[in-house]
Amino acid sequence: MAAALGEEAPDNQDYYGLLNVRREASQEELKAAYRRLCMLYHPDKHRDPELKTQAEQLFNLVHQAYEVLSDPQTRAIYDIYGRRGLEMEGWEVVERKRTAAEIREEFERLQREREERRLQQRTNPKGTISVGIDATDLFDRYDEEYEDVPGSSFPQIEINKMHISQSIEAPLTATDTAILSGNLSTQNGNGGGSINLALRRVTSAKGWGELEFGAGDLHGPLFGLKIFRNLTPRCFITTNCALQFSSRGVRPGLTTVLARNLDKNTMGYLQWRWGIQSAMNTSIVRDTKTSHFTVALQLGIPHSFMMVSYQHKFQDEDQTRVKGSLKAGFFGTVVEYGAERKISRHSVLGATVSVGVPQGVSLKIKLNRASQTYFFPVHLTDQLLPSAVFYATVGPLVIYFAMHRLVIKPYLRAQKERELEKQRENTASDILQKKQEAEAAVRLMQESVRRIIEAEEARMGLIIVNAWYGKFVNDNSRKNEKVKVIDVTVPLQCLVKDSKLILTEASKAGLPGFYDPCVGEEKSLKVLYQFRGVLHQVMSADNEALRIPKQSHRIDADG
Repeated sequence: MAAALGEEAPDNQDYYGLLNVRREASQEELKAAYRRLCMLYHPDKHRDPELKTQAEQLFNLVHQAYEVLSDPQTRAIYDIYGRRGLEMEGWEVVERKRTAAEIREEFERLQREREERRLQQRTNPKGTISVGIDATDLFDRYDEEYEDVPGSSFPQIEINKMHISQSIEAPLTATDTAILSGNLSTQNGNGGGSINLALRRVTSAKGWGELEFGAGDLHGPLFGLKIFRNLTPRCFITTNCALQFSSRGVRPGLTTVLARNLDKNTMGYLQWRWGIQSAMNTSIVRDTKTSHFTVALQLGIPHSFMMVSYQHKFQDEDQTRVKGSLKAGFFGTVVEYGAERKISRHSVLGATVSVGVPQGVSLKIKLNRASQTYFFPVHLTDQLLPSAVFYATVGPLVIYFAMHRLVIKPYLRAQKERELEKQRENTASDILQKKQEAEAAVRLMQESVRRIIEAEEARMGLIIVNAWYGKFVNDNSRKNEKVKVIDVTVPLQCLVKDSKLILTEASKAGLPGFYDPCVGEEKSLKVLYQFRGVLHQVMSADNEALRIPKQSHRIDADG
Protein backbone atom coordinates (compact mmCIF):
# COMPACT_ATOMS: atom_id res chain seq x y z
CA MET A 1 0.00 0.00 0.00
CA ALA A 2 2.82 2.39 0.83
CA ALA A 3 4.32 1.89 -2.61
CA ALA A 4 1.28 3.49 -4.17
CA LEU A 5 1.81 6.72 -2.30
CA GLY A 6 4.61 8.05 -4.44
CA GLU A 7 7.99 9.20 -3.18
CA GLU A 8 8.81 7.74 0.24
CA ALA A 9 8.52 10.03 3.25
CA PRO A 10 10.11 9.64 6.69
CA ASP A 11 8.26 7.32 9.09
CA ASN A 12 7.64 10.21 11.50
CA GLN A 13 6.21 12.59 8.88
CA ASP A 14 3.21 14.44 10.32
CA TYR A 15 0.80 14.86 7.43
CA TYR A 16 -1.64 16.96 9.48
CA GLY A 17 1.18 19.31 10.46
CA LEU A 18 2.42 19.51 6.87
CA LEU A 19 -1.02 20.62 5.68
CA ASN A 20 -1.60 22.67 8.90
CA VAL A 21 -5.04 21.16 9.53
CA ARG A 22 -6.77 19.67 12.56
CA ARG A 23 -6.83 15.89 13.01
CA GLU A 24 -10.62 16.20 12.73
CA ALA A 25 -10.37 18.23 9.50
CA SER A 26 -13.17 17.76 6.97
CA GLN A 27 -12.63 16.94 3.30
CA GLU A 28 -13.25 20.61 2.48
CA GLU A 29 -10.55 21.76 4.93
CA LEU A 30 -8.09 19.21 3.53
CA LYS A 31 -8.85 20.29 -0.02
CA ALA A 32 -8.38 23.99 0.79
CA ALA A 33 -5.02 23.38 2.52
CA TYR A 34 -3.88 21.12 -0.34
CA ARG A 35 -4.73 23.70 -3.01
CA ARG A 36 -2.96 26.45 -1.08
CA LEU A 37 0.29 24.45 -0.85
CA CYS A 38 -0.01 23.27 -4.47
CA MET A 39 -0.10 26.89 -5.60
CA LEU A 40 3.02 27.53 -3.53
CA TYR A 41 5.04 24.47 -4.59
CA HIS A 42 3.84 23.77 -8.14
CA PRO A 43 6.97 23.13 -10.25
CA ASP A 44 5.62 25.10 -13.23
CA LYS A 45 5.76 28.32 -11.17
CA HIS A 46 9.56 28.17 -10.94
CA ARG A 47 11.96 28.66 -13.85
CA ASP A 48 15.23 28.18 -11.98
CA PRO A 49 16.24 24.48 -12.43
CA GLU A 50 17.33 24.09 -8.81
CA LEU A 51 14.15 25.65 -7.42
CA LYS A 52 12.09 23.59 -9.86
CA THR A 53 13.64 20.36 -8.55
CA GLN A 54 13.04 21.37 -4.93
CA ALA A 55 9.48 22.35 -5.75
CA GLU A 56 8.85 18.93 -7.33
CA GLN A 57 10.00 17.14 -4.17
CA LEU A 58 7.85 19.25 -1.86
CA PHE A 59 4.90 19.11 -4.26
CA ASN A 60 5.08 15.28 -4.25
CA LEU A 61 5.25 15.24 -0.44
CA VAL A 62 2.16 17.46 -0.15
CA HIS A 63 0.35 15.33 -2.75
CA GLN A 64 1.27 12.18 -0.81
CA ALA A 65 -0.10 13.67 2.43
CA TYR A 66 -3.35 14.64 0.71
CA GLU A 67 -3.72 11.18 -0.87
CA VAL A 68 -3.44 9.50 2.53
CA LEU A 69 -5.75 11.87 4.42
CA SER A 70 -8.40 12.26 1.72
CA ASP A 71 -8.97 8.49 1.52
CA PRO A 72 -11.09 7.29 4.51
CA GLN A 73 -9.36 3.89 4.51
CA THR A 74 -5.74 5.05 4.54
CA ARG A 75 -6.60 7.95 6.87
CA ALA A 76 -8.08 5.54 9.44
CA ILE A 77 -4.90 3.44 9.35
CA TYR A 78 -2.63 6.51 9.53
CA ASP A 79 -4.57 7.98 12.48
CA ILE A 80 -3.95 4.85 14.56
CA TYR A 81 -0.40 3.82 13.67
CA GLY A 82 1.10 6.43 11.34
CA ARG A 83 3.00 5.65 8.14
CA ARG A 84 4.27 2.32 9.43
CA GLY A 85 0.68 1.15 9.65
CA LEU A 86 0.30 1.70 5.91
CA GLU A 87 3.25 -0.64 5.32
CA MET A 88 2.00 -3.43 7.58
CA GLU A 89 1.56 -6.84 5.99
CA GLY A 90 -2.00 -8.03 5.58
CA TRP A 91 -3.67 -4.83 4.39
CA GLU A 92 -3.73 -6.01 0.80
CA VAL A 93 -6.66 -8.31 1.68
CA VAL A 94 -8.76 -5.47 3.11
CA GLU A 95 -11.67 -4.51 0.90
CA ARG A 96 -11.78 -0.90 -0.22
CA LYS A 97 -15.47 -0.58 0.65
CA ARG A 98 -14.91 -1.06 4.37
CA THR A 99 -15.70 1.78 6.74
CA ALA A 100 -13.15 3.46 9.01
CA ALA A 101 -14.51 1.54 12.02
CA GLU A 102 -14.15 -1.79 10.18
CA ILE A 103 -10.60 -0.86 9.16
CA ARG A 104 -9.69 -0.13 12.80
CA GLU A 105 -11.11 -3.53 13.81
CA GLU A 106 -9.07 -5.24 11.09
CA PHE A 107 -5.91 -3.43 12.15
CA GLU A 108 -6.47 -4.37 15.79
CA ARG A 109 -6.94 -8.00 14.74
CA LEU A 110 -3.60 -7.96 12.91
CA GLN A 111 -1.98 -6.31 15.91
CA ARG A 112 -3.41 -8.94 18.27
CA GLU A 113 -1.84 -11.66 16.13
CA ARG A 114 1.55 -9.96 16.48
CA GLU A 115 1.01 -9.52 20.23
CA GLU A 116 0.22 -13.22 20.62
CA ARG A 117 3.47 -14.10 18.86
CA ARG A 118 5.39 -11.75 21.18
CA LEU A 119 3.51 -13.15 24.19
CA GLN A 120 5.28 -16.47 23.82
CA GLN A 121 8.63 -14.76 24.45
CA ARG A 122 7.61 -12.80 27.56
CA THR A 123 8.38 -14.09 31.08
CA ASN A 124 7.54 -11.04 33.26
CA PRO A 125 10.10 -11.75 36.04
CA LYS A 126 9.43 -10.36 39.52
CA GLY A 127 11.62 -10.54 42.59
CA THR A 128 12.11 -9.36 46.15
CA ILE A 129 15.27 -9.20 48.24
CA SER A 130 14.86 -8.38 51.93
CA VAL A 131 17.79 -7.88 54.32
CA GLY A 132 16.94 -7.43 58.02
CA ILE A 133 19.47 -5.38 60.02
CA ASP A 134 19.79 -5.36 63.82
CA ALA A 135 21.14 -1.95 64.87
CA THR A 136 19.88 -1.95 68.47
CA ASP A 137 23.45 -1.65 69.74
CA LEU A 138 23.41 1.97 68.53
CA PHE A 139 20.89 2.92 71.22
CA ASP A 140 20.64 -0.03 73.66
CA ARG A 141 24.27 -0.34 74.84
CA TYR A 142 25.57 -2.47 77.70
CA ASP A 143 27.54 0.17 79.59
CA GLU A 144 29.19 -1.52 82.58
CA GLU A 145 29.53 -5.29 82.22
CA TYR A 146 31.06 -5.27 78.75
CA GLU A 147 33.02 -2.06 78.69
CA ASP A 148 36.34 -3.96 78.91
CA VAL A 149 35.54 -6.45 76.12
CA PRO A 150 37.75 -5.84 73.02
CA GLY A 151 35.86 -4.01 70.33
CA SER A 152 33.00 -3.09 72.67
CA SER A 153 33.55 0.62 72.06
CA PHE A 154 32.06 0.24 68.58
CA PRO A 155 28.35 -0.51 68.10
CA GLN A 156 27.70 -3.97 66.67
CA ILE A 157 25.41 -3.85 63.61
CA GLU A 158 24.38 -7.27 62.32
CA ILE A 159 22.34 -8.80 59.53
CA ASN A 160 19.98 -11.13 61.37
CA LYS A 161 17.65 -12.25 58.56
CA MET A 162 17.40 -12.42 54.78
CA HIS A 163 14.68 -13.35 52.33
CA ILE A 164 14.91 -13.79 48.56
CA SER A 165 11.97 -14.59 46.30
CA GLN A 166 11.66 -14.73 42.52
CA SER A 167 8.90 -15.58 40.06
CA ILE A 168 8.56 -15.85 36.31
CA GLU A 169 5.54 -16.24 34.05
CA ALA A 170 5.48 -18.43 30.96
CA PRO A 171 2.44 -17.80 28.72
CA LEU A 172 1.39 -21.12 27.19
CA THR A 173 -1.55 -19.85 25.14
CA ALA A 174 -3.63 -16.68 25.01
CA THR A 175 -5.60 -17.96 28.04
CA ASP A 176 -3.14 -20.23 29.89
CA THR A 177 -0.12 -19.13 31.93
CA ALA A 178 2.39 -21.08 34.02
CA ILE A 179 3.95 -19.28 36.99
CA LEU A 180 7.11 -20.62 38.62
CA SER A 181 8.22 -19.08 41.93
CA GLY A 182 10.66 -19.84 44.69
CA ASN A 183 12.02 -18.31 47.89
CA LEU A 184 14.87 -18.70 50.35
CA SER A 185 14.85 -17.40 53.93
CA THR A 186 17.31 -17.35 56.80
CA GLN A 187 17.04 -15.92 60.33
CA ASN A 188 19.63 -16.12 63.12
CA GLY A 189 21.45 -18.99 61.44
CA ASN A 190 18.40 -21.07 60.53
CA GLY A 191 16.80 -21.09 57.11
CA GLY A 192 14.91 -22.89 54.42
CA GLY A 193 13.19 -22.47 51.10
CA SER A 194 10.32 -23.55 48.89
CA ILE A 195 9.34 -23.77 45.24
CA ASN A 196 5.87 -23.34 43.76
CA LEU A 197 4.27 -23.98 40.36
CA ALA A 198 0.92 -22.41 39.45
CA LEU A 199 -1.17 -22.95 36.33
CA ARG A 200 -3.65 -20.17 35.57
CA ARG A 201 -6.44 -20.29 33.00
CA VAL A 202 -8.67 -17.39 32.00
CA THR A 203 -12.05 -19.09 31.65
CA SER A 204 -13.98 -16.06 30.42
CA ALA A 205 -14.07 -12.27 30.51
CA LYS A 206 -15.55 -12.61 34.00
CA GLY A 207 -13.10 -14.91 35.73
CA TRP A 208 -10.09 -17.18 35.95
CA GLY A 209 -8.87 -20.17 37.95
CA GLU A 210 -5.46 -21.19 39.25
CA LEU A 211 -3.99 -24.49 40.49
CA GLU A 212 -0.90 -24.34 42.73
CA PHE A 213 1.61 -27.01 43.72
CA GLY A 214 4.44 -26.39 46.16
CA ALA A 215 7.14 -28.05 48.25
CA GLY A 216 9.78 -26.96 50.73
CA ASP A 217 12.15 -28.13 53.44
CA LEU A 218 10.28 -26.33 56.27
CA HIS A 219 6.83 -27.45 55.16
CA GLY A 220 5.57 -30.46 53.25
CA PRO A 221 3.77 -30.49 49.90
CA LEU A 222 1.15 -27.81 49.22
CA PHE A 223 -1.89 -28.06 46.97
CA GLY A 224 -4.02 -25.01 46.34
CA LEU A 225 -6.90 -23.74 44.21
CA LYS A 226 -7.70 -20.08 43.58
CA ILE A 227 -10.79 -18.78 41.78
CA PHE A 228 -11.63 -15.22 40.71
CA ARG A 229 -15.08 -14.23 39.45
CA ASN A 230 -16.82 -10.99 38.57
CA LEU A 231 -20.32 -11.24 40.05
CA THR A 232 -21.51 -7.90 38.66
CA PRO A 233 -19.76 -5.00 36.89
CA ARG A 234 -19.09 -3.50 40.35
CA CYS A 235 -18.53 -6.62 42.48
CA PHE A 236 -16.11 -9.58 42.43
CA ILE A 237 -15.15 -12.51 44.66
CA THR A 238 -11.88 -14.38 45.17
CA THR A 239 -11.63 -17.76 46.88
CA ASN A 240 -8.38 -19.50 47.79
CA CYS A 241 -8.33 -22.97 49.39
CA ALA A 242 -5.16 -24.91 50.24
CA LEU A 243 -3.99 -28.18 51.78
CA GLN A 244 -0.62 -28.02 53.58
CA PHE A 245 0.95 -31.39 54.39
CA SER A 246 3.42 -31.63 57.28
CA SER A 247 4.63 -33.98 59.99
CA ARG A 248 1.71 -32.82 62.13
CA GLY A 249 -0.79 -33.91 59.50
CA VAL A 250 -2.86 -32.05 56.92
CA ARG A 251 -3.59 -28.39 57.56
CA PRO A 252 -6.47 -27.08 55.46
CA GLY A 253 -6.99 -23.37 54.86
CA LEU A 254 -9.64 -21.25 53.18
CA THR A 255 -9.67 -17.53 52.35
CA THR A 256 -12.56 -15.70 50.68
CA VAL A 257 -12.60 -12.03 49.68
CA LEU A 258 -15.71 -10.18 48.51
CA ALA A 259 -15.11 -6.73 47.00
CA ARG A 260 -17.45 -4.05 45.71
CA ASN A 261 -17.06 -0.63 44.09
CA LEU A 262 -18.79 1.81 46.44
CA ASP A 263 -18.16 4.68 44.02
CA LYS A 264 -15.72 5.60 41.25
CA ASN A 265 -12.76 5.89 43.66
CA THR A 266 -13.80 3.72 46.61
CA MET A 267 -13.64 -0.05 47.16
CA GLY A 268 -15.06 -2.06 50.05
CA TYR A 269 -13.63 -5.47 51.03
CA LEU A 270 -14.89 -8.30 53.25
CA GLN A 271 -12.43 -11.10 54.00
CA TRP A 272 -12.95 -14.37 55.85
CA ARG A 273 -9.95 -16.59 56.63
CA TRP A 274 -10.24 -20.06 58.17
CA GLY A 275 -7.32 -22.27 59.17
CA ILE A 276 -4.26 -21.84 61.36
CA GLN A 277 -4.92 -18.11 61.88
CA SER A 278 -8.67 -17.63 61.45
CA ALA A 279 -9.93 -14.07 61.12
CA MET A 280 -12.57 -11.77 59.64
CA ASN A 281 -11.50 -8.50 58.11
CA THR A 282 -13.36 -5.57 56.61
CA SER A 283 -11.73 -2.58 54.92
CA ILE A 284 -12.57 0.47 52.84
CA VAL A 285 -10.01 1.84 50.38
CA ARG A 286 -10.39 5.21 48.65
CA ASP A 287 -7.88 6.01 45.93
CA THR A 288 -7.92 9.32 44.04
CA LYS A 289 -5.44 11.24 41.95
CA THR A 290 -4.11 13.10 45.00
CA SER A 291 -4.67 10.71 47.92
CA HIS A 292 -5.03 7.12 49.12
CA PHE A 293 -7.03 6.37 52.28
CA THR A 294 -7.55 3.00 54.01
CA VAL A 295 -9.49 2.00 57.13
CA ALA A 296 -9.56 -1.65 58.23
CA LEU A 297 -10.90 -3.72 61.14
CA GLN A 298 -9.91 -7.34 61.86
CA LEU A 299 -11.25 -9.78 64.43
CA GLY A 300 -9.26 -12.99 64.66
CA ILE A 301 -6.95 -15.42 66.39
CA PRO A 302 -4.33 -14.52 67.52
CA HIS A 303 -4.54 -10.93 66.26
CA SER A 304 -7.37 -8.41 66.28
CA PHE A 305 -6.67 -4.81 65.31
CA MET A 306 -7.91 -1.58 63.76
CA MET A 307 -5.85 0.32 61.21
CA VAL A 308 -6.13 3.73 59.55
CA SER A 309 -3.69 4.97 56.89
CA TYR A 310 -3.48 8.00 54.62
CA GLN A 311 -1.18 8.79 51.69
CA HIS A 312 -0.93 12.12 49.89
CA LYS A 313 0.23 12.14 46.26
CA PHE A 314 1.97 15.28 45.08
CA GLN A 315 1.45 16.11 41.41
CA ASP A 316 5.13 16.75 40.72
CA GLU A 317 7.56 15.26 38.23
CA ASP A 318 9.11 12.97 40.88
CA GLN A 319 5.71 11.56 41.97
CA THR A 320 6.42 12.33 45.63
CA ARG A 321 4.16 10.67 48.22
CA VAL A 322 3.96 11.10 51.99
CA LYS A 323 2.09 8.63 54.19
CA GLY A 324 1.12 7.90 57.75
CA SER A 325 -0.75 5.12 59.54
CA LEU A 326 -1.98 4.07 62.98
CA LYS A 327 -2.50 0.42 63.89
CA ALA A 328 -3.76 -0.71 67.30
CA GLY A 329 -4.68 -4.18 68.53
CA PHE A 330 -4.00 -7.00 70.99
CA PHE A 331 -0.32 -7.00 69.97
CA GLY A 332 0.13 -3.31 70.85
CA THR A 333 0.12 -0.02 68.96
CA VAL A 334 2.23 1.03 65.97
CA VAL A 335 2.52 4.45 64.33
CA GLU A 336 4.22 4.67 60.94
CA TYR A 337 5.09 7.63 58.75
CA GLY A 338 7.26 8.02 55.70
CA ALA A 339 7.66 9.13 52.09
CA GLU A 340 8.62 7.79 48.70
CA ARG A 341 9.89 9.46 45.56
CA LYS A 342 10.82 8.56 42.01
CA ILE A 343 14.59 8.89 41.60
CA SER A 344 14.88 7.70 37.99
CA ARG A 345 12.70 6.50 35.15
CA HIS A 346 12.32 2.99 36.61
CA SER A 347 13.25 3.46 40.28
CA VAL A 348 11.26 4.56 43.33
CA LEU A 349 12.93 5.05 46.73
CA GLY A 350 10.95 5.09 49.97
CA ALA A 351 11.59 5.24 53.72
CA THR A 352 9.20 4.56 56.61
CA VAL A 353 9.70 5.08 60.34
CA SER A 354 7.84 2.64 62.61
CA VAL A 355 7.28 3.51 66.27
CA GLY A 356 5.38 1.05 68.44
CA VAL A 357 4.78 -0.64 71.77
CA PRO A 358 6.27 -3.17 72.40
CA GLN A 359 8.04 -3.30 69.02
CA GLY A 360 10.24 -0.25 69.57
CA VAL A 361 11.62 1.89 66.72
CA SER A 362 12.49 0.69 63.21
CA LEU A 363 13.48 2.28 59.91
CA LYS A 364 12.32 0.57 56.74
CA ILE A 365 14.00 1.45 53.44
CA LYS A 366 12.55 0.18 50.15
CA LEU A 367 13.80 0.52 46.59
CA ASN A 368 11.61 -0.52 43.66
CA ARG A 369 13.62 -0.98 40.48
CA ALA A 370 11.37 -2.02 37.56
CA SER A 371 9.86 -5.34 38.73
CA GLN A 372 12.45 -5.92 41.47
CA THR A 373 12.01 -4.83 45.09
CA TYR A 374 14.84 -4.35 47.61
CA PHE A 375 13.72 -4.05 51.24
CA PHE A 376 15.91 -3.16 54.22
CA PRO A 377 14.18 -3.15 57.64
CA VAL A 378 16.55 -1.70 60.27
CA HIS A 379 15.59 -2.37 63.89
CA LEU A 380 17.00 0.50 66.00
CA THR A 381 15.73 -0.10 69.53
CA ASP A 382 13.22 -2.12 71.55
CA GLN A 383 12.34 0.97 73.59
CA LEU A 384 10.58 4.24 72.76
CA LEU A 385 13.62 6.49 72.66
CA PRO A 386 13.21 10.06 71.28
CA SER A 387 16.79 9.99 70.01
CA ALA A 388 16.08 6.88 67.91
CA VAL A 389 12.92 8.46 66.45
CA PHE A 390 14.84 11.67 65.67
CA TYR A 391 17.73 9.96 63.90
CA ALA A 392 15.40 7.57 62.04
CA THR A 393 13.51 10.61 60.72
CA VAL A 394 16.25 13.14 60.05
CA GLY A 395 19.04 10.76 59.00
CA PRO A 396 17.39 9.40 55.82
CA LEU A 397 16.32 12.93 54.80
CA VAL A 398 19.82 14.35 55.10
CA ILE A 399 21.36 11.38 53.27
CA TYR A 400 18.73 11.50 50.51
CA PHE A 401 19.08 15.21 49.78
CA ALA A 402 22.88 14.95 49.83
CA MET A 403 22.82 11.92 47.51
CA HIS A 404 20.22 13.54 45.26
CA ARG A 405 22.27 16.69 44.86
CA LEU A 406 25.72 15.12 44.58
CA VAL A 407 25.00 11.79 42.86
CA ILE A 408 21.46 11.23 41.54
CA LYS A 409 20.89 14.59 39.86
CA PRO A 410 24.27 14.69 38.04
CA TYR A 411 23.80 11.05 37.01
CA LEU A 412 20.30 11.68 35.59
CA ARG A 413 21.51 14.81 33.81
CA ALA A 414 24.40 12.90 32.22
CA GLN A 415 22.07 10.02 31.32
CA LYS A 416 19.63 12.41 29.65
CA GLU A 417 22.45 14.01 27.68
CA ARG A 418 23.64 10.56 26.52
CA GLU A 419 20.12 9.62 25.43
CA LEU A 420 19.67 12.91 23.58
CA GLU A 421 23.04 12.51 21.89
CA LYS A 422 22.14 8.96 20.85
CA GLN A 423 18.78 10.14 19.56
CA ARG A 424 20.47 12.92 17.58
CA GLU A 425 22.93 10.43 16.06
CA ASN A 426 20.11 8.03 15.10
CA THR A 427 18.07 10.80 13.51
CA ALA A 428 20.95 12.85 12.07
CA SER A 429 20.29 11.87 8.44
CA ASP A 430 16.55 12.39 8.84
CA ILE A 431 17.06 15.80 10.46
CA LEU A 432 19.50 16.81 7.73
CA GLN A 433 16.89 15.88 5.12
CA LYS A 434 14.24 17.84 7.02
CA LYS A 435 16.53 20.85 7.26
CA GLN A 436 17.22 20.77 3.52
CA GLU A 437 13.49 20.46 2.80
CA ALA A 438 12.76 23.40 5.12
CA GLU A 439 15.42 25.58 3.52
CA ALA A 440 14.11 24.66 0.06
CA ALA A 441 10.56 25.49 1.15
CA VAL A 442 11.66 28.90 2.43
CA ARG A 443 13.32 29.70 -0.91
CA LEU A 444 10.14 28.70 -2.74
CA MET A 445 8.04 30.89 -0.43
CA GLN A 446 9.93 34.14 -1.05
CA GLU A 447 7.80 35.40 -3.94
CA SER A 448 4.51 34.45 -2.26
CA VAL A 449 5.61 36.06 1.02
CA ARG A 450 6.50 39.29 -0.81
CA ARG A 451 2.96 39.49 -2.25
CA ILE A 452 1.37 38.62 1.12
CA ILE A 453 3.36 41.37 2.89
CA GLU A 454 2.39 43.95 0.26
CA ALA A 455 -1.29 43.03 0.65
CA GLU A 456 -1.12 43.11 4.47
CA GLU A 457 0.75 46.43 4.53
CA ALA A 458 -1.89 47.98 2.28
CA ARG A 459 -4.63 47.10 4.77
CA MET A 460 -2.42 47.59 7.90
CA GLY A 461 -2.91 43.90 8.60
CA LEU A 462 -0.72 41.15 10.03
CA ILE A 463 3.05 41.38 9.47
CA ILE A 464 5.39 38.81 11.04
CA VAL A 465 8.38 40.89 12.15
CA ASN A 466 10.39 38.01 13.61
CA ALA A 467 9.66 34.39 14.57
CA TRP A 468 11.88 31.75 16.17
CA TYR A 469 11.30 28.07 16.86
CA GLY A 470 13.26 25.73 19.14
CA LYS A 471 14.61 25.62 22.67
CA PHE A 472 15.03 29.03 24.31
CA VAL A 473 17.82 29.41 26.84
CA ASN A 474 18.76 32.15 29.31
CA ASP A 475 20.86 35.20 28.57
CA ASN A 476 24.00 33.57 29.96
CA SER A 477 24.00 30.98 27.16
CA ARG A 478 23.56 33.01 23.98
CA LYS A 479 25.97 30.79 22.06
CA ASN A 480 23.75 27.77 22.50
CA GLU A 481 20.67 29.78 21.53
CA LYS A 482 21.87 30.12 17.94
CA VAL A 483 22.23 26.35 17.70
CA LYS A 484 18.89 25.55 19.38
CA VAL A 485 16.65 28.09 17.62
CA ILE A 486 15.78 28.54 13.94
CA ASP A 487 14.30 31.56 12.15
CA VAL A 488 10.76 30.79 10.89
CA THR A 489 9.67 34.33 9.96
CA VAL A 490 9.12 33.52 6.27
CA PRO A 491 7.19 30.25 6.79
CA LEU A 492 4.81 31.90 9.28
CA GLN A 493 4.20 34.92 7.06
CA CYS A 494 3.39 32.51 4.24
CA LEU A 495 0.61 30.99 6.36
CA VAL A 496 -1.05 34.39 6.96
CA LYS A 497 -4.41 34.70 5.23
CA ASP A 498 -6.83 37.63 5.52
CA SER A 499 -4.76 39.12 8.38
CA LYS A 500 -5.02 35.91 10.42
CA LEU A 501 -2.60 33.14 11.35
CA ILE A 502 -4.03 29.89 12.69
CA LEU A 503 -1.81 26.99 13.80
CA THR A 504 -3.38 23.70 14.89
CA GLU A 505 -2.71 21.71 18.06
CA ALA A 506 0.28 19.74 16.75
CA SER A 507 4.06 19.94 16.71
CA LYS A 508 5.22 22.94 14.69
CA ALA A 509 8.16 20.89 13.35
CA GLY A 510 5.87 19.45 10.68
CA LEU A 511 4.87 22.83 9.21
CA PRO A 512 6.24 23.83 5.78
CA GLY A 513 9.58 25.58 6.25
CA PHE A 514 10.05 24.19 9.79
CA TYR A 515 12.22 21.37 11.15
CA ASP A 516 13.23 20.14 14.62
CA PRO A 517 16.43 21.97 15.69
CA CYS A 518 16.73 20.15 19.04
CA VAL A 519 15.48 16.56 18.91
CA GLY A 520 14.09 15.22 22.17
CA GLU A 521 13.99 18.59 23.94
CA GLU A 522 11.08 20.91 24.77
CA LYS A 523 10.46 23.50 22.09
CA SER A 524 8.51 26.75 21.80
CA LEU A 525 7.49 29.20 19.12
CA LYS A 526 8.18 32.90 19.75
CA VAL A 527 6.52 35.41 17.43
CA LEU A 528 6.93 39.18 17.21
CA TYR A 529 4.30 40.61 14.87
CA GLN A 530 2.71 43.88 13.88
CA PHE A 531 -1.05 44.40 13.56
CA ARG A 532 -2.76 47.70 12.89
CA GLY A 533 0.68 49.30 13.21
CA VAL A 534 1.12 48.05 16.81
CA LEU A 535 3.73 45.50 17.92
CA HIS A 536 2.56 42.25 19.52
CA GLN A 537 4.51 39.31 20.97
CA VAL A 538 3.56 35.76 21.96
CA MET A 539 5.34 32.60 23.14
CA SER A 540 3.58 29.31 22.36
CA ALA A 541 4.42 25.74 23.40
CA ASP A 542 5.29 23.33 20.60
CA ASN A 543 2.01 21.35 20.63
CA GLU A 544 -0.19 24.29 21.60
CA ALA A 545 -2.71 25.73 19.15
CA LEU A 546 -2.05 29.36 18.21
CA ARG A 547 -4.34 32.02 16.77
CA ILE A 548 -3.16 35.57 16.05
CA PRO A 549 -3.71 38.49 16.24
CA LYS A 550 -4.97 38.79 19.82
CA GLN A 551 -5.35 41.82 22.06
CA SER A 552 -3.58 39.99 24.91
CA HIS A 553 -0.38 39.77 22.79
CA ARG A 554 -0.09 43.56 22.52
CA ILE A 555 3.16 45.06 23.81
CA ASP A 556 2.51 47.90 26.24
CA ALA A 557 4.33 50.98 24.90
CA ASP A 558 4.72 52.33 28.43
CA GLY A 559 6.20 49.07 29.83
